[in-house]
Amino acid sequence: MARRVFFAFHYKDVAEFRANTVRNHGIVKQEEAEYFDASLWEEAKKTGDTALKRMINAAVDRTSVTAVLIGSDTWSRRWVRYEIMKSWYRNNLLVGIHINSIPGKDRQVKVVGPNPFDQLGYHIGVGGQRIELWEWSFGKWVPYGDLEGWTLGSPQPAQFRNKFFQLSVHAHLYDWVSDEGYKNFNTWIGA
Repeated sequence: MARRVFFAFHYKDVAEFRANTVRNHGIVKQEEAEYFDASLWEEAKKTGDTALKRMINAAVDRTSVTAVLIGSDTWSRRWVRYEIMKSWYRNNLLVGIHINSIPGKDRQVKVVGPNPFDQLGYHIGVGGQRIELWEWSFGKWVPYGDLEGWTLGSPQPAQFRNKFFQLSVHAHLYDWVSDEGYKNFNTWIGA
């Protein structure tokens, strides 16, 4: 079964060709993939945050998997964080793929970048029905400002109440080179 995949990434990694290695490999071309070309992104940025959110929401809403291509600075990008949080809210399968092991246009590899899922978190309230969103910023956890928390349909079990979790507990993490993404991507996305 084909899965629709949304790709979240830092545009710098496109310029260095790392993100394109994943987005353009043969298996992905057979899947239905969502991502923004630079012209759409730049046009939405001109009209403001609401337009960017609307564009991201529309794309994420058409997918069931979000693949975050993790480079050196992906974790720090506001809109990648939003794409991750919105995907989690939608219950998309979250997949992180380290791409710094892919040689860039300079034919060099880089040290693995920080995991963006470690920089995002949530708290389940005492009653077990309310989720509040958090992000790591300047050395501390602060409320996440780009997406509101929400009320769950039924209370979470007692062991999850009044607890904080990093979003990394919900994400599957791989390295494109060492985990042979070219061969295994379909498995990673559950296709």
